[in-house]
Amino acid sequence: MKKILIIVVLVILAFYGYKLLQPKNTTTNFTTDASTVPALTSTDFDDIPPTYVDSEPTSASDPALNSVVNSQPAPPVVATPNFSCDGRQHCSQMKSCEEATYFIQYCPNTKMDGNNDGIPCEQQWCH
Repeated sequence: MKKILIIVVLVILAFYGYKLLQPKNTTTNFTTDASTVPALTSTDFDDIPPTYVDSEPTSASDPALNSVVNSQPAPPVVATPNFSCDGRQHCSQMKSCEEATYFIQYCPNTKMDGNNDGIPCEQQWCH
């Protein structure tokens, strides 16, 4: 009986200590009062430039629109190779100069550029 009483007292003390060490304000109110949010109007967005142009201008009578359309450079066309780093390291394992170039640029531990000039497989593929 004495052991049970000691265990009960220790549990009560542990619970009290746990409650004592907890932060005082643990509740957070995430609701937003509608009166604190400012109302937005269409004039609030006038200073923001457009990120795209919907369509080509229908006439050349609006030079401002033409300058906006023509001032944006076309994105570069980049051909994505169908190669992936699969552990090949030597020129004898490659099938083209493009593949060997991809491997030395993007894959670790390749052994295809003996003179370290950036051109792989000079004797087999990239003459």
